[in-house]
Parts: sequence; structure tokens; C-alpha cells
Amino acid sequence: MSRHLSGFRAWMWQRASAVYLAGFCIYALARLITVPPVDHQALKSWVGNPGMWLATALFFLFLLLHAWIGVRDVILDYIKSAGLRLGMLAAVFVFVLICGLWVLSILMGVL
Repeated sequence: MSRHLSGFRAWMWQRASAVYLAGFCIYALARLITVPPVDHQALKSWVGNPGMWLATALFFLFLLLHAWIGVRDVILDYIKSAGLRLGMLAAVFVFVLICGLWVLSILMGVL
């Protein structure tokens, strides 16, 4: 029974992350179109606002989670060799982790 729930849980996480990603993109684009920043400092100030900073950090967290779930499922479905599957999953995990740390370093520089 837990095998069925794990697939459902991954599906739910991916759908929930997609909803947040879409909502954030709509908000950010609407905000940038209606009140465009006049210079780099204004943009940095907007993103440096604690609420926007947190929303942006959550955006990238959900983006990486969404990507991880999608690529993981493709690897699990189509790579049959256990060794190759493990290697591919490890490589993707390291890539996602490095991307997450990179985004975190950028966001910490904004504060």
C-alpha cells in the first residue's frame, strides 16, 4: 500500500509546487509590468524586502523540488539497470543541490 501512496505523494507535491510556481510568476510579472524598477538598486530593494525574499526563496525551492520529482520519475520509469539508475539519480541530486546552494548564495547577497 505504501508504494501506491508514494506515487500519489510525489504527484501531489509536483502539482502543489506547480500551483505556487504559476502564482509567483503571475504576481512577479504583474508587479514588474505595473511598477517596473527604475534601476538595479530598486530591483534589489524589492527582492530584498523580507516578504518578497521569502517568496522568491520558496519559488526556487519549489522549482528545484518540481524538477527533482519529474526527473526522478523519468529515471525510475525508463532506466532499468540498478547501477545506472543509482548513478543518474545521484548525479541529478548533486546538480539540484548545487543549483539550490547557488540560488541561496545569490539570495543571501540581496539581503
